[in-house]
Amino acid sequence: MKKALFVLVLFVAALAVNAQQDTTKKTIKTKATTTVVTSQDVVRANVKVADLLKPITDNVAKDFVGFTIKEATSVTLNGILTYEVVIIKGMELETLVYDKEGKFVKKLAK
Repeated sequence: MKKALFVLVLFVAALAVNAQQDTTKKTIKTKATTTVVTSQDVVRANVKVADLLKPITDNVAKDFVGFTIKEATSVTLNGILTYEVVIIKGMELETLVYDKEGKFVKKLAK
């Protein structure tokens, strides 16, 4: 009986430890991505396509022929500014990331 009680107490203690959550995490969801940030601030702002940097629009026209820019967002994380640009061609949708100067960084996974 003592062994069963001991096992039950350990099981309840393990559940209690597992149930605790880290309150320093924030989850930010957008149409394109989900970002989990720990103890940091993320600032997202919509950007008009007409207001995008010229290197970004030039890159889309050159390297993504046939695609059009659907929407763009500026993202500031830890003081670093990037742009997330959603492009579309028919039913194909891609999200591209550019740095503050408009240089291509990466394509986000679908």
